[in-house]
Amino acid sequence: MTIRQALDIAARKLSAAGVDSPLLDARLLLADLLDTPYLQLLTAQDTPLAADVLARFFALVSRRAMREPLQYILGHAHFMGHAFLTAPDVLIPRQDTEALCERALAHVRPGSRVLDLCCGSGCLAISVKLAQPEGLVFAGDISEAAISLTWRNAQRLGAEINIRRGDLFAPFLGLRFDVILSNPPYIPARDMDTLQEEVKKEPALALEAGPDGLDFYRRIIAKSTEYLLPGGHLLLELGDHQAEAVSALVPPMFSRPIIHNDLSGLPRVLETRYREGVS
Repeated sequence: MTIRQALDIAARKLSAAGVDSPLLDARLLLADLLDTPYLQLLTAQDTPLAADVLARFFALVSRRAMREPLQYILGHAHFMGHAFLTAPDVLIPRQDTEALCERALAHVRPGSRVLDLCCGSGCLAISVKLAQPEGLVFAGDISEAAISLTWRNAQRLGAEINIRRGDLFAPFLGLRFDVILSNPPYIPARDMDTLQEEVKKEPALALEAGPDGLDFYRRIIAKSTEYLLPGGHLLLELGDHQAEAVSALVPPMFSRPIIHNDLSGLPRVLETRYREGVS
């Protein structure tokens, strides 16, 4: 069986399972299995595949047909130009979150102290450190699996960051930061059952945020004044239709929130500045 034939069978199976991009996913799975660049795979469509390779490929396709996230099957996800390891008990890095990283980097200078709360895979903290090596970057998460994966990604990508486990600000008592950023859980509990099948395979700990999806925003915003330096910036990723509600949580000692869109044109990042002590 050739690459073309195998991909055709795989794409039809994935399409029948309701996968959004069946042919693309099939190609990515096969390219990864063969350790072949994606574009090279496209130019070798008539190459025959060995029986053992076909068996392994269709086993991967079966996992994807069960709506297991592609990034979990591949074991990695791309973010800000870097490949991050993934794990089934840690949230997958998403392209939409790059908007949060880019806004944070606009305020990071050599010597800046940066805190990434709810760090997950570490994609934000590590990307900030790689983009500004002279920044002092801290990352925290309550999940031991997330802390372990952040450490592995930091080691793999050569990013020296300070990683601590605990509930939000608890591991950083007594520290102050120039920039605090977070992609916290923000899915309302009532919406958890309506999520895409792939998202349901990700850890609920990284997704669910109480009845209205605002629990973590309330906690982070309320405590951030104790951890921001005067003039420091707070940046938060937003869920769908949450910009107005989260903006209303920002107290008067902060600047008026600015909302930034992601690449799809959707409101994705809230940015504000701690004005206390700033003349």
